Amino acid sequence: MLGAALVIAGCSSGDGGGRDGGGDGGGGRDGAEIGQRPGGADPFWVDPDGRAAEQVARYEKAGRTAEAGQIRKIAEQPTGLWIGPENPGQQARGYTRAARRAGRTALLVLYNIPRRDCGRYSSGGAADGDAYRAWIDAVAEGIGDRPATVVLEPDAVPHLVDGCTPARFHEERYDLLKGAVTRLKALRRTKVYLDAGNAGWGEPRQIAGPLKRAGAEAADGFSVNVSNFYSTEDSIRYGKELSAKVGGKPFLVDTSRNGNGPYTGGDPKERWCNPPGRALGEAPTTETSDPLVDAYVWVKRPGESDGECKGGPKAGEWWARYALELARASGA
Repeated sequence: MLGAALVIAGCSSGDGGGRDGGGDGGGGRDGAEIGQRPGGADPFWVDPDGRAAEQVARYEKAGRTAEAGQIRKIAEQPTGLWIGPENPGQQARGYTRAARRAGRTALLVLYNIPRRDCGRYSSGGAADGDAYRAWIDAVAEGIGDRPATVVLEPDAVPHLVDGCTPARFHEERYDLLKGAVTRLKALRRTKVYLDAGNAGWGEPRQIAGPLKRAGAEAADGFSVNVSNFYSTEDSIRYGKELSAKVGGKPFLVDTSRNGNGPYTGGDPKERWCNPPGRALGEAPTTETSDPLVDAYVWVKRPGESDGECKGGPKAGEWWARYALELARASGA
């Protein structure tokens, strides 16, 4: 039952790519003017050269101003910067340097654990434990003493619990996650949030012990609803129940696409994958009115596919039609 629940709840779908660095403010690479959000309640860096910014520029060039305005709803918000397997130090350095120049914090997502996603749409990851440790070292060196908030390995702990990751790899994964937390927390200005699934995954009691074993006590907190669609209310309820079982740790909520809540139609096993009728959620902010919720963040980049389902491209690839649907459904 738990395994089925996780399949229904869904998997993360980062691109595993990332660019070698990042712009430092002002305009997309194709000409769209994308600036930073006001500081204070929204401290995270907006990438002015992101895929949404590029789409805005293309629409503007084609005279499609209405569509450009819709995609600006995505382009002008800070979203997760998923560090890819190649040149991780260069990527982390570029993003954090650009964020620091803008007076902001880079929101980095590390998604490269060996045997990632159990062979599904976002399968891959480092070749082995040694390769992963070297990758984490490179990311840490790239961050240095610049501000960064890290969401660590979406799905990695839940997949230890649901049976998706074979038992013979469990000990190694716990060791890798705990080592990653330790390595990143040694950085002076880096916060680390270990991923802890979502409100549709299962019961908090099922993941609390594994989360601790993976290093949650040394982390700044945990993340919930990454790349998923559960409402903010349900996500906070899940997070609070889990927090009570892991020493009162605070958490982040991914609100990027939860404006209409989860999809309830179609094949239950793939309701998480590019579901129709979804909408952008609350904008990123640290003003959550709840002391246990450190921030609402857009870990998943809206408009990037969850995988090759429902007509979508490969996981992590930009899908303009879906981005427009999300933006339009969110209203003004």
